[in-house]
Formats: sequence, C-alpha cells, structure tokens
Amino acid sequence: MNLPPKVTDRAFARLAEIGAADQGQALRVAVEGGGCSGFQYEIALDEAKPEDLVLEGQGEMVVVDTVSLPFLENAVIDFTEELIGARFTIENPNATSSCGCGTSFSM
Repeated sequence: MNLPPKVTDRAFARLAEIGAADQGQALRVAVEGGGCSGFQYEIALDEAKPEDLVLEGQGEMVVVDTVSLPFLENAVIDFTEELIGARFTIENPNATSSCGCGTSFSM
C-alpha cells in the first residue's frame, strides 16, 4: 500500500501567508529526471488538475501528479526559514542519497 506524502502545518501556514488559495493556486510538488543526483523536485504554485492527488489543510492545497506520487511515498513536505533563506523542503524516506542543496536525489 502506497502512503501519500504528508504536509506539515508550517507548509500550509506559509501557503496561507502568501494567499495561494485566494489566487486559485496550489503548491505543486513534482519529481522530474535530472539534477546532480538523478531526480529533482519541482515545487511551484499551479492550478490543481483533475488527476492530481490533493492534500488539503488550513484552506490550502498541495497537489502531486500521478507520475510523481510513487517517488514521494511517505515523504514530508515542510517549510523552513533559515539564515540562507526560506523554502519548501521535502524529507523523502525513499531517497538513497541527495545533493547538498536538497533539490536533487537518487533512489
């Protein structure tokens, strides 16, 4: 059984701060081939599509396409604020290694 990714309250709160739902947008998390480790995350505001998995919280949505879903099984989508900047992050238990910036991984 595939477990969908989880989204933290912090990530939903950040989407609410930027007014994503008010603009008809959701946070799209996708996996594409490329990057320095073989796969890379694509994270952007986008409209939800009928075939997407929709994760909802605090009136906001995070969407994942069906192709990316197996790569994100049981992952955690979060938002962090550090000295170097603020960003959405993905903690992926399926990744066997990742690059230093955390946007690229291998399985």
